[in-house]
Amino acid sequence: MGDIATKIGERTAPFEMAPSILSADFARLGEEIAAVEKGGATVLHVDVMDGKFVPNITIGLPVVKSLRKCTRVKIDTHLMIEEPGRYAAEFVKAGADMVSVHIEADPHIHRTLASIKSEGALAGVVINPATPISALDEVLNYADFVLVMSVNPGFGGQKFIPPVLEKLRRLKEIVRERGLDTLLEIDGGVDQQNIAEIVSAGADIVVAGSAVFGKGDPAAAVKELLDGGSDWV
Repeated sequence: MGDIATKIGERTAPFEMAPSILSADFARLGEEIAAVEKGGATVLHVDVMDGKFVPNITIGLPVVKSLRKCTRVKIDTHLMIEEPGRYAAEFVKAGADMVSVHIEADPHIHRTLASIKSEGALAGVVINPATPISALDEVLNYADFVLVMSVNPGFGGQKFIPPVLEKLRRLKEIVRERGLDTLLEIDGGVDQQNIAEIVSAGADIVVAGSAVFGKGDPAAAVKELLDGGSDWV
């Protein structure tokens, strides 16, 4: 799988900042993306929801194709959908560099991860806040990254669930014990007040939505988060 620099690209901080466009102004999406790039974001997080696995409907393949044309940063596509194995590889073909699927939604997750990798992207597994780490026992070795949800998926602007930090710490230790280079990503309720603790707990990639796009100046918000998350080092 290679190290973090190989997987994601040149790091400008101890972690990668991944703004979530779920909270962006879609009428000005190109401008919003340019702003977060200027602020230092190296990953763009895209939430795909189907109204079945989660109680919301967002975007799909056409938007990812459009995003690929207007940004140079990595596109991280988080599939919150039923039957993710039917669509995962299609998102890579549309331009995604990273695709993650929920362990709770896919009974054939090894096959899905293999399909993502076969198209040349990083393959990730997602676990909800109430899903135990043990659910990853048989699949962790096959994942390039694990996305740990720190809110229940489906909507932006939710509050961070503090016990998830301990889950992140334990997962980091398991990755080390197995000698893996699996990246750990966290998504949900991240803000300037908790980002240092999140990075300290082991996050390599940090997703933030309303803390970036709800502050008036996305570029400044990304820089503030990067600076705040680097304070623990």
